[in-house]
Amino acid sequence: MSHVARISTSPRPRVRPALAAALASVLVGAPLTALPASSAFAQARPTNLADLAEQVDDAVVNISATQTIEEKGSAIPDLPKGTPFDEMFEEFFKNHGGVPHPRAQKAQSLGSGFVVDPSGIIITNNHVIGDANDIVVIFNDGRKLKAKVIGKDSKVDVAVLKVESDKPLKSVKFGDSDKARVGDGVMAVGNPFGLGETVTAGIISARNRNIESGPYDDFLQTDASINKGNSGGPLFNMQGEVIGINTAILSPSGGSIGIGFATPSATVQPVIAQLEQFHETRRGWLGVRIQPVDDTIAESLGLGTARGALVAGVDDKGPAKPAGLQAGDVIVKFDGRDIKESRDLPRIVASTPVGKAVDVVVIRSGQEVTKSVTLGRLEDGGKAAEVASNEDVVVPENAVQKALGMEFSGLTDEARKSYKIKDSVKGVVVTSVEPGSPAADRGLRPGDVIEEVNHQAVEKPGDLAKAIEAARKDNAKKPALLLVANGDGMARFVAIPVE
Repeated sequence: MSHVARISTSPRPRVRPALAAALASVLVGAPLTALPASSAFAQARPTNLADLAEQVDDAVVNISATQTIEEKGSAIPDLPKGTPFDEMFEEFFKNHGGVPHPRAQKAQSLGSGFVVDPSGIIITNNHVIGDANDIVVIFNDGRKLKAKVIGKDSKVDVAVLKVESDKPLKSVKFGDSDKARVGDGVMAVGNPFGLGETVTAGIISARNRNIESGPYDDFLQTDASINKGNSGGPLFNMQGEVIGINTAILSPSGGSIGIGFATPSATVQPVIAQLEQFHETRRGWLGVRIQPVDDTIAESLGLGTARGALVAGVDDKGPAKPAGLQAGDVIVKFDGRDIKESRDLPRIVASTPVGKAVDVVVIRSGQEVTKSVTLGRLEDGGKAAEVASNEDVVVPENAVQKALGMEFSGLTDEARKSYKIKDSVKGVVVTSVEPGSPAADRGLRPGDVIEEVNHQAVEKPGDLAKAIEAARKDNAKKPALLLVANGDGMARFVAIPVE
């Protein structure tokens, strides 16, 4: 099955027989109506990139990262799964017939990078260098220079390196990835499979891809061939500007099938600037938990179309609390930028300077409300945005009310113990859910605690039953909006039809 994978490593060069000859630049077949040579279509895919490749090739480098593991009583190094070094050791054990005796082990990965400052500043992926003890940058002319890490960030997967050179280095500049359009020609340069510098070309296939690799996913998708070892290398536009860092591929085998992903320059540049200045990231923090707005929730809130990020909870110690943001608000604009869907918000907030006062536009009770928020700092290990999840629980037999296909009871001491519900959580606990019911269809399950119905708090089973009946009588065609928490108090909104 196809999977999205990081594309960092090339344990050693391998050359396999070609499975098919390269496609010609001009397809042969039944003639179609010709387009003028000057048309945008004719220029979409470049045919000769020699000048462009010559212009940038000296600024693209190969990176060799070596990690030494001092084993202590274990024959197998304890390495994080999915890292380049974990892959190297796995292949070593497989090729050498088992596990070696306990001793110091070395794992090496080969990736790519590019120079952005003649003084020796080099950019690559964080996963290329990992926790390497020794990093060597190899230039196009064969020079090898040791590099030190200025800073790195796992969330955006970028690292800043510094080398000392006796002469200025050839460098490239970042371009504006926000201006890149689907169909624009691009060129990737890197070190696939450890073969050495390789140039491939294609187009931007898609924008704003979410491959669920991190909280700030917003990848450019390209059909330019990128493979293992290309990680950290630049994706150029036709002006020779870097508009992305090649980071991941979608592939069943680890090789290119024409679906590759690059982190946009607009995403990495603010992070790189912070790493250069502070040697760490300093991301903005709003202090809310959010969830997507689907069509049913949009209908229940009277939004018209699904848009924005629904606030499911507000951190008591976060900047949003004193600014007046509330659970149930739908954030549709942040610092002048539209929030089209929930995943836009964490990325925009994180890239906004700490301490900046920003206007946040929310939809509340059908009206637009603007709040001014002074951003805090997202600490390392903090979550940019959270969507509540539920834990598996044991179903008791004390249900006393039923509606919408679910049974619910009061939060007694016995119920809290059975479902592991914290004392701070208030409301009515769901004890069973009928398969195929409206509640089941919307993801409710035993152990969930219903705190509100249409922004009205419920404390007893009778309150909940009456609130649902009132919603049915008031507007049977409009879903009821429930605020639902798990045992830890992580809340989310659920819109359930009450017809």
